[in-house]
Amino acid sequence: MFEKLMPRSDGVFNAFDAQCAITLEGVRLLHDLMSDYRDVPAKVQALQKVGHQGDSVAHGAIERLHAEFITPFDRTLIHSLLSRIDDVLDFSQAAATRLHYFELPTSLPEATELTRLLVMTTDKVREVVGTLRRIHQPEPILAGCKAIKRLVAQADDTLGAGMGRLFKSGMDHLTVLKWKEVYELIETATDKCREAAHVVEGVVLASA
Repeated sequence: MFEKLMPRSDGVFNAFDAQCAITLEGVRLLHDLMSDYRDVPAKVQALQKVGHQGDSVAHGAIERLHAEFITPFDRTLIHSLLSRIDDVLDFSQAAATRLHYFELPTSLPEATELTRLLVMTTDKVREVVGTLRRIHQPEPILAGCKAIKRLVAQADDTLGAGMGRLFKSGMDHLTVLKWKEVYELIETATDKCREAAHVVEGVVLASA
């Protein structure tokens, strides 16, 4: 009975699905770059192309949001969630671009691990956002949000260890600063996944 009373707005959910998919594609490209550090300019260009596609998807999603007469939950929360997902892709693209511009010759193990965790976290965001279609079943949604936060905590630990090794590595100061910026961009992308989880929790709370 409850489902029949819920507003139908497949357009919003389809927009979430599309944005999550293109964002996951982008972070996977970043991880591929870190794990197989060859043909860097070509791989960065491929990620930039995905980033432009992501911008188009996000723009289209916002336009559809304004066109919807009835939305499945609060418009502000929808906009906030769309923005957080888009931010994950934007910061991933920024990290890849820095690798290219800084002309860093090799990847680092912690950078590879950070991007692996970013892929896992982004995939979990995709899964959780997909379950919003079943908002009347909050338990798996909230469990997914907790899983996202655990992955982000692992990424924070990896970042801390990576920064420690970086500053003790004996690399020249300029290279250390370059990697520090790349690390922080990847960390920010992961943090945006946690912020997306917070928004989803807000959606569940508002729908209770």
